[in-house]
Amino acid sequence: MSAQLALGTYRCQAISEAAARAVASGAQWIDTAPNYAAGQAQTLLAPALAAHPAVRVSTKAGYFTAAIGADALGAGVLTKDHAAAGHSLAPDYVRWQIGRNRAQLGRDRLDVVLLHNPERAHPGDRVGLHRAIRDAFAVLEEEAAAGHVAGYGVATWSGLEEAAFTVEELLALAGEAAGGQQAHHLVVIQLPVSLVMMTPIVQALHGRGPLRAAAGAGLRVMASAPLHGGELPGIVDQELADFIQPGLTPAQACILATASCPGVTDVLVAASTTSHWTEATEAVAQPLLDTARMREITDVLASP
Repeated sequence: MSAQLALGTYRCQAISEAAARAVASGAQWIDTAPNYAAGQAQTLLAPALAAHPAVRVSTKAGYFTAAIGADALGAGVLTKDHAAAGHSLAPDYVRWQIGRNRAQLGRDRLDVVLLHNPERAHPGDRVGLHRAIRDAFAVLEEEAAAGHVAGYGVATWSGLEEAAFTVEELLALAGEAAGGQQAHHLVVIQLPVSLVMMTPIVQALHGRGPLRAAAGAGLRVMASAPLHGGELPGIVDQELADFIQPGLTPAQACILATASCPGVTDVLVAASTTSHWTEATEAVAQPLLDTARMREITDVLASP
């Protein structure tokens, strides 16, 4: 089964138009965060979500803009130090941010709330970090019980690769947050998967790593930055694209490689134009590259 294409709004231009275009093309997921688009992303997405209530949305808690930080400080849910840092997993803040996300997105119930780069909270202190994640998960469990959140997860850039936490540890922390029950609401991990950040791909091709662990636990895996912030199409030339899959553009070849990685269920692309979205849609519609082919590709890219 091919991975689904989802709209990622981190580097997305003209978010309102991009969302309407993606939904019209069949996108089932939109990913965002309160700090995207200088703090305006969620408000800009609200009309498209209102017009298409079946489209699911994942948003985050962790990073915030200076303006959001000032509001949170005024609401008494952040300390001055956390407000100045621009990132927090403090339970009161997470609870407050979820309420703000719901209001801005126009959704009584959010499909997914992700802790945004939780490794930022306690760098170098695994014990403190895990405690902070567990406490934030406890808030998310409360919000799920209240019907405000359907599920939650973690959106990380380096936490899994640097072993600040593992998928197994996240599952255990979610179980603790749910009161020792197995019926927790941890359902998603989001991490970069690309031909630049290949570690998750290489690990998955050898039956290990976070993607395999997530798939084994039945978690949704959202692959972020498949084009590495738009840099990959300038790195991958047409010869390499043809090696990956003849007839594809460099961007399409990169997206197909990410979609073919075992365990990936969603590929986030910040496609702002109709042509970019169509190009990405055509890429994920291709037959997946098998394990042997993916190993050939990663071996070529890893060679000096």
